[in-house]
Amino acid sequence: MTVSRFRSLSRFAATLLLWAVASIAVAAPLSATLYRDASCGCCHKYVDHLRDAGYDVTVAEMGNRAERFRAAGVPPELSSCHMMRIGGYVVVGHVPLETVARLLREQPDIKGIALPGMPIGTPGMPGEKTQPFVVRTLQGDVYARL
Repeated sequence: MTVSRFRSLSRFAATLLLWAVASIAVAAPLSATLYRDASCGCCHKYVDHLRDAGYDVTVAEMGNRAERFRAAGVPPELSSCHMMRIGGYVVVGHVPLETVARLLREQPDIKGIALPGMPIGTPGMPGEKTQPFVVRTLQGDVYARL
């Protein structure tokens, strides 16, 4: 009876350990690299927003913006002040985090998404939202309306 009890306790402990290790792996922050222009102040606010949500963000200088966007497949009409690489995708502009999370959860067969310009009321931009936000795929299709 003691040996049987020991085996049950050992199995329980092993199961608990595996569950704990799996939980830690799932909870690890997602890494991102955000490319920004040195003169842009709102990019830091977007980075703070990402970090507050638990993302591990590395900030890098944009360099030649037109060239970096072109190399990433971002058409000029979808550009903004910064670009992020996260989870194998390109995210351009002040895209709300629920849309970034949706992209990473659904993993569509696209290169990335963009919220063109610097709309007032988006994460990192001051003021109240005055218009719907339209997030597009890099091919120009509507990905989300917020």
